[in-house]
Order: sequence, then structure tokens, then C-alpha cells
Amino acid sequence: MASEKKHLKTADFYNMTVNVLWSVICLFPVSIFCYTLMNRKWLYTFLGISVLAYFLPKSFFRKIHVGKTRRFYQKAGIGFFKKFTQNGDIVNNLIKRKYPDYKVVTANKMSIKKLLAQSYMFEQFHFVVFLFFVFAMIYALVILYFWWAVVILITNIIYNIYPILLQQYLRTRFTTMADRIKDRS
Repeated sequence: MASEKKHLKTADFYNMTVNVLWSVICLFPVSIFCYTLMNRKWLYTFLGISVLAYFLPKSFFRKIHVGKTRRFYQKAGIGFFKKFTQNGDIVNNLIKRKYPDYKVVTANKMSIKKLLAQSYMFEQFHFVVFLFFVFAMIYALVILYFWWAVVILITNIIYNIYPILLQQYLRTRFTTMADRIKDRS
């Protein structure tokens, strides 16, 4: 039990570090753009509209699920992207060096159910931020700041689009695992 708590603390620390790093890298330029060039009325309007996406049901996210197979996501580069995310390959390898028996996913219903719920939560967060970045990019285009639009587009791809695809990919994997567990029961 004490060993498991150490696993979790270590995993939480590494995952938090990855999240903070990506947030700083991707939110910093967009924050500068919004603070220096965006009219406050539009900023608050875009934030308000984006936050409304938190109220979208899971069924919406199931409908926008892009790929039906793991192969689609692998071709889209999710395997490469997954290396650098929370609970990604690098983080898991660092934890496993210290705790060789560490696993993010255990093959039981509760673990998979928890991870499925977490994937929807993460996708929802990134969808909200995705919408805000789209509004900011359009605003940059309208006021003819094309380089800012490009910067916002690139950060949107890195910070939101790939994480959304990653969550969809993970749900595809977790659903397959859940089906296998059902078949065994």
C-alpha cells in the first residue's frame, strides 16, 4: 500500500510537470496576443462562448470521435505525440525505472471506467480551449495580424487538437479492453 502511494505521488508529480510545461509553452503566446491586441469585450465574449462547451454532453464527444480504429490515430501521429504527454511513454518509463511494477491501466472494470471518464473530462477541457483559440485566431485574421494567427493555429494543434485526438484514441483502446473483460466474465 505504501509503495502504491509512492507510485501515485511520483506519477502525479511527473504528470503535473508535463502539464505545466505544455501549458506555459502554448498558453503564453496566446495570452500575450489577447492581453496586448484583443479588445476586452471580444476577449470576454470568446471566453464565455468557449466555456459553454463544458455543458456539452458525452454524446457530443462520441459524435465528433474522428477515428473508429487505433490504426487511424497511429497514422495521424498519436504514437509520437503520446510520448510527450501526461501518462505518456516518457513519463511512464521514468516511473517504471523507479517502480517496475507501475501500471497506468489495470485490466479491471473500475480502472477502465475511471480512465474512460477521465478521457471525456480531458477532451472537454481541450475542446473549450480549442474553441477559444479558434476565436482568437479568427480575431487575429480580422485585425490583419497574420503571424499571430499562424502562431495561434500551431499552438491550437499542439495544445488542443492532438490532445483531443489522443483522448479519442485512448477511449478506443479502453473500450476494446472493457469488451475483452466482458467477454471473460
